[in-house]
Amino acid sequence: MTGLVIRLAPHERVLLNGAVIENGDRRASLSIKTPNANVLRLRDAIHPEQANTPVKRTCYLAQLILSGDSAADDVATPLLRSIEQLSQVFTDRDSRILLAQATETAIQGEFYQTLKALRLLLPREERLFAARHP
Repeated sequence: MTGLVIRLAPHERVLLNGAVIENGDRRASLSIKTPNANVLRLRDAIHPEQANTPVKRTCYLAQLILSGDSAADDVATPLLRSIEQLSQVFTDRDSRILLAQATETAIQGEFYQTLKALRLLLPREERLFAARHP
């Protein structure tokens, strides 16, 4: 297993198994070798009041696991249900690929990769809402 590699900008913060780690003055890479470590970039974090759309709520579920606020056993089923609901709206090929990746990584317990795939749907969701409310 190669592990998870996270590239950090200067002074960027990341939550790693409940500990906030801040990068120094230069760009850096972290190689996370421990399987199923809880990793969350704080710049990507969604606050509860920001989880106000279907994709953001789904991202938030994955984030709860990564931040250690919820156990994977408690959130995995609602997360998978939410991804399934998104697949009923996002029917284009690229979105389907992202949702398939999110599902597969969630099943494997790789919630950082799940969140990464789901976050790529955020601009698409924004465009759908913008088209609905011009």
